[in-house]
Amino acid sequence: MELFSRSWTALRAAVAELPDQDFAQPSGCTGWLVRDLVCHLIIDAQDVLITLVTPTEKEPTRDALTYWNVVETPTGDDPLDALIVRLATAYEQPELLKIHLDDVGSAAGRAAELADPDIRVSTQDQALTVADYLAAYVMEWTLHHLDLIAYLPDAPEPPTESLSRAREMLEKIAGSPFPASWSDKNTLLIGTGRRPPTAAEQAELGELTTKLPFALG
Repeated sequence: MELFSRSWTALRAAVAELPDQDFAQPSGCTGWLVRDLVCHLIIDAQDVLITLVTPTEKEPTRDALTYWNVVETPTGDDPLDALIVRLATAYEQPELLKIHLDDVGSAAGRAAELADPDIRVSTQDQALTVADYLAAYVMEWTLHHLDLIAYLPDAPEPPTESLSRAREMLEKIAGSPFPASWSDKNTLLIGTGRRPPTAAEQAELGELTTKLPFALG
């Protein structure tokens, strides 16, 4: 739960520090600008708030790893993706996006800190403990932090421990370790299809290359 807070705080701080012009830059999410990604983060924060106040008596059906499904690589053509773009445009000014993310994001962060880790909650018709739910979101925050800074070389990167934990989770989902020589950042970018491996990297992957990418949804 501490790593959830650390990764979420770092991502929100990175958004808060962006100059207005960066909101019009592309993000690491296909078809989305930075402003679209920030709008998505607002909805993510709302989802966290909703889930943490949706207790269930059901036995857990998912944990921090099985929360994630390996899906088709996003193309940007999904209707929900298009809706995010329209919502982001409606904000008109980057400052409005920043304010909304700060308000809802801070509330989500406080709710996570106050939540009982052993309580079971329901989301997407699944049940899992608060601890597993928040642990799963370390992956969400870390990957979207990388998406945020994909074309912003001066923006701060995710916390080292968040990158390490997200890599560990991805390797468990993949059922195989990635090359030890790879950085956590490159492992996440290549492993989730955010950038293709170079010829040298592909050679290091061996049989794992046939399973890529592990797009998570």
